Amino acid sequence: MSKQPEHKLAYLLAARKNILRIFEAHDLEQLNEIPPGFNNNLVWNAGHVVATMELLLYALSGQKTPSGRDFIDRYRKGTRPEAPASQEECDLIAKQLIAGVEQLSKDLEVEDFSNFKEYTTSFGATLKNVGEAMDFNNMHEAMHLGTMISLRNQLK
Repeated sequence: MSKQPEHKLAYLLAARKNILRIFEAHDLEQLNEIPPGFNNNLVWNAGHVVATMELLLYALSGQKTPSGRDFIDRYRKGTRPEAPASQEECDLIAKQLIAGVEQLSKDLEVEDFSNFKEYTTSFGATLKNVGEAMDFNNMHEAMHLGTMISLRNQLK
């Protein structure tokens, strides 16, 4: 059990609602479009924040990732869109943006997140516990929200 300050979850939820707002404002073709100068699209960025949060908080704490290995492997750091995402995949991501935060809130109350494996991010930040991972994850989500805003502004 890991009691975290409510503001960490509130900031995560706020970022996710903004990401979802951008996501829902575009059709499937736009969600899959990779504008010139970008390596990914709106779908990948939304899926990536879901996958990264699960890796940072669940996997590094020895917990199973809620979205499963296949999803994580498609959207983890170092990946890029291999093919256009289906409407079904987009619907799953849209659902997980909010449901994932709700599930995390519940899991933090009942699951053991104390076995956190120290991890140094590509930013050079060393995360020593789930609280630090939540802080880093919120910064990461805000960064990808900014990327999604830039992507949105380049769509046809």
